[in-house]
Amino acid sequence: MADIFEQENKFRIWLEVETLALEQMANLGIVPESAAKALRDKGDFDVDRINEIEAEVKHDVIAFLTSVAEYVGEDSRYVHQGMTSSDVVDTSFAVMLTQAADLLIADLDKVLNALKKQIDAHEKTLCIGRSHGIHGEPTTFGLKMAGHFAAFKRAKRRMIAAKDEVSTITISGAVGTYATLDPSIEEYVADKLGLRPETVATQVIPRDRHAMFFATLGIIASSIENLSVEIRHLQRTEVREAEEYFSPTQKGSSAMPHKRNPISSENLTGQARIIRAAVTPALENVALWHERDISHSSVERTILPDACISADYALNRLANVVENLLVYPERMQHNLEMTGGLVFSQRVLLALTQAGISREDAYRIVQRNAMKVWEDRSSGKGSLSLREALEADKDVTDKLDTAALDGIFDYSHYTKHIPDIIARALKS
Repeated sequence: MADIFEQENKFRIWLEVETLALEQMANLGIVPESAAKALRDKGDFDVDRINEIEAEVKHDVIAFLTSVAEYVGEDSRYVHQGMTSSDVVDTSFAVMLTQAADLLIADLDKVLNALKKQIDAHEKTLCIGRSHGIHGEPTTFGLKMAGHFAAFKRAKRRMIAAKDEVSTITISGAVGTYATLDPSIEEYVADKLGLRPETVATQVIPRDRHAMFFATLGIIASSIENLSVEIRHLQRTEVREAEEYFSPTQKGSSAMPHKRNPISSENLTGQARIIRAAVTPALENVALWHERDISHSSVERTILPDACISADYALNRLANVVENLLVYPERMQHNLEMTGGLVFSQRVLLALTQAGISREDAYRIVQRNAMKVWEDRSSGKGSLSLREALEADKDVTDKLDTAALDGIFDYSHYTKHIPDIIARALKS
């Protein structure tokens, strides 16, 4: 990914754009065929020389063209004929964005494959589902991972759409009127690069396209953070349901030898902030003066490599974390049972309403028994279960017998639709 944004690659793309444009000019009889052949055969540049010239002329495209001319010779006078700097820079920008998008799409596939591995292994692994960080009702670890799988499938579709959005070029001359360039030149270059001409380019490609690309990266970053935060919470000492792989030689703390910290997930949370930081500047780049200004240029020189490299790094690191995640089903079962069956409270509520008690009264009955269990177990010494509390409550036993309670306190009720949900996620 970093190689895409190196000067060598950028100038190599610039040279190809100039060469393709000159080839079509030759096809149209605008310039001699020998000029296009000379540029194709002898065209080259020297990065250090370009930087040296730019320090003097304060214009990167002119510095580039001067360096190329030193290789091509007399025929160089035909190079860049009728073109503006934006024709070269924005067209090359599109090439770099699509190159970056291809890598990011491949990275997303790595994350999806790692998540699929965990889904397959833990579709039926029971664990507690939490809302507000508090135990809610049972779910499975496979379903947890399926939710993130679906998010990254959406991310992949968005990245493909973002690539398409930025796959436009402009070779339309000053203020985008084609006054000095035949439109077929743009069409020829676009076809050779696997891109398409911009609808209306003014003198630059409209920056709403690029804003959409960076907004997509921002959403992907948030999905990366969402999964990373889940892993960080699951690794907390009090939870310990899953944790990042910890190698035999790894050290967790310089002071405390016992530590096993979720450093990769924390790193990814930080990387997500870096990636999202590119979104607002990209949105602000949309508003330019008239047919062009260059207020967007300095922004893009920073956010393009930073956001893409960070996203590439983060997706690869996340794939590694998920691929090697340590999952502890026994601990999940322990946590599931630590509240003494409180997770079945809604099932009891519904059973009481079905037995003829109003919802308000049923809620009051279940809640008062649930609070007894909370308070008994909060000391760390009690072991009262919800079922025991209910069996001692005449309001409950008058309506629900032992068989009914057996049916209520059954984990299979919570998992019966999970295979279908997972199948839907994998198919999406």
